[in-house]
Amino acid sequence: MSSFSRLLRLFGDTRSISKGIALHAKIIISGIPGDIHTNNHLLSMYVKFDRIVDARKVFDEMPERNVISWTALISGYSQIGMAEKSLDCYSLMINDGLEPNYYTFVSAVSACASLGDGRAGKVVHGRIYRSGVDFSTPVCNSLINMYGKCGLLKSAQLVFDAMLEPNLISWTSLLSCYSQQGENLKGLKIFVHSRRVGVRTNEFACASALSACAGLEDLKVAMQIHCLVVKCALEFDKFVETGLIIVYTKCGDLNLAGQVFSELNQSNLAAWTSLIGGYAQQGNRGEAICLFLRLHSSGIRANERTFSSLLGAFADVEVIKVGKQLHALIIKMGYNSFISVGNAVLDFYSKCGLLQESLRTFEDMDEHDVVSWNSLISGHAGSGQYEAAIELLKYMFFQGYKPNLYTYSSILSICSDIPATEWGKQTHCCIIKPAFDSNVVVGSALINMYAKCGILNAARKVFDYLTSKNLVSWNSMLAGYAQHGFVSEALEIYSMMQRCDIKPNDVTFIGVLSACAHAGLLKEGLHYYNSMIRDHGIAPRLEHIASIVNLLACKGETRRAYEFISSFPMEPSKVVWRCLLLGCKTHKDLVLGRLATEKILSIDPEDTSAHIMLSNIYAEAKMWDETAQLRKIMKEKAMKKDTGCSWSELKNKVYSFSASHSTKIEGTNLTEILNQLTLHLFNAGHFPDDLFCFHSEK
Repeated sequence: MSSFSRLLRLFGDTRSISKGIALHAKIIISGIPGDIHTNNHLLSMYVKFDRIVDARKVFDEMPERNVISWTALISGYSQIGMAEKSLDCYSLMINDGLEPNYYTFVSAVSACASLGDGRAGKVVHGRIYRSGVDFSTPVCNSLINMYGKCGLLKSAQLVFDAMLEPNLISWTSLLSCYSQQGENLKGLKIFVHSRRVGVRTNEFACASALSACAGLEDLKVAMQIHCLVVKCALEFDKFVETGLIIVYTKCGDLNLAGQVFSELNQSNLAAWTSLIGGYAQQGNRGEAICLFLRLHSSGIRANERTFSSLLGAFADVEVIKVGKQLHALIIKMGYNSFISVGNAVLDFYSKCGLLQESLRTFEDMDEHDVVSWNSLISGHAGSGQYEAAIELLKYMFFQGYKPNLYTYSSILSICSDIPATEWGKQTHCCIIKPAFDSNVVVGSALINMYAKCGILNAARKVFDYLTSKNLVSWNSMLAGYAQHGFVSEALEIYSMMQRCDIKPNDVTFIGVLSACAHAGLLKEGLHYYNSMIRDHGIAPRLEHIASIVNLLACKGETRRAYEFISSFPMEPSKVVWRCLLLGCKTHKDLVLGRLATEKILSIDPEDTSAHIMLSNIYAEAKMWDETAQLRKIMKEKAMKKDTGCSWSELKNKVYSFSASHSTKIEGTNLTEILNQLTLHLFNAGHFPDDLFCFHSEK
């Protein structure tokens, strides 16, 4: 039988399937009972052929099995992606009383990594420790990879730190872990440290480092790594090529990305897809579509990743028609069965606010994953359909899906928009258990939630706890302080950003200018506005213009505010004119107030609040004829101010109430309480300003 074993090993190594099957048939015909050694080689041969069904049949018919038999089957299942089957076999092996060896543990840990099951991974890790198996470099590397894919970065770091001599794979695995979990700054530090201790660089390390640079949008470091790539002759590796294109597009330098693409000897599909995705992410949808058409005409067939990347360019109501045409092409080419493409289509409809289409897409998908649910939930939440989002969230949990980082981000977004403080706190507790609170994405969502709920101390604690902060983290903290009138704290956050060399964006300056507007800091506001344009090269948005107009108008400089508006080529929005109108109302500028109202009504003729504010200005100026005429117009158009709505959270339930509805909370009528409070105010000598309630409506 030894000759059979040698031949089985030979055919397995050379992947000679037909010869291997013929030899198996000869063994059966010979009638010679196979020993465990021969059966193990037969089992391993089928595993190498990726014929796992045949391998399992051989295994089930073996009269005797040892640790090698079990390990071959566990490894086979793990290698072809059947991780659950692999772990089932691992459990059966333990139950049979066999002690796993070094190879068994590596395969079991790899299966846990594929499933992202950190709990099962820790159980296997504990078994390794108790079994006395040597924590060799390959075992430690598999543990680092597993913990990284499960998001347990502290555990991955502990395993790495315990290694006596980490090799290139160890360093690359740890770097990849941090990069994949969004801890990009830490990942780059590991890459730099590996260079300092003399670890050579390979294509996987460079690709991970470039991914970290893309996450940080650090063009300078990316270009340095590009130089290292050329020096090490790694520029023709497809992973590195793709990484270079991605990092340059993420940093907004599409020229460099295009240059890398044009210098490729042979453009692979991954490079095409990365550049298309880059144009889409930078909002350059025209170039993305043109590049896709070039790809389509080049004879290279687009794959599911290409369509997923391209759909990112259509997450906008302005291009719904083109997005739907792309959806039709996806169906025609048969890619709608891919879950990643289905998720991209679902995300497109959700971001465009087409919730019925997104639900229909969801229902048409053959299978779902947590990404599908996240897109559906965030789409409903983004459209203000909070109750529907919460119901979908409940159903997701009922179906047995485990929330990931982005699920928690969606939940926290709902909590911040409602707002639901207690639910947000409970979600925070759930985040702490799997150690997600150290993740920059979830951490930023927590900061935003606490800030919008007015719990700024908690927001600051989360902010300070984050070891790695991205621009969203800084902007959320700054905006939280600005929104609640903590001007000095908001401006201190901006100063910290400058000291830490964090490059601000347009959202940063919306927060800074908002803080200045809260405190009436006109001089400082103009300084920051000019710095935004001069020092950072950021083009003003309508939000920035509105903030400056608000600052000027509130200081009584309504004429200067109007001149500021007129100096811009872009068409001002209702918000800009409303800021001017508010200043005119406060400082009794009838001429510009009337002009601002006319501008608002030219944009939205049915804007009730503009009519009311102009009516108040007329009333203040005792222009009763104009006031009566305006009231007549409103009556003829049946214009009525939208009912104001308030809400309060009590015992994990949100209660909504308004002036036109009688609301009871635990048997207590809120209207009666408000009437009593109003009476107390009158008795204390406090009376409302008639000017502000002249046209109030229930």
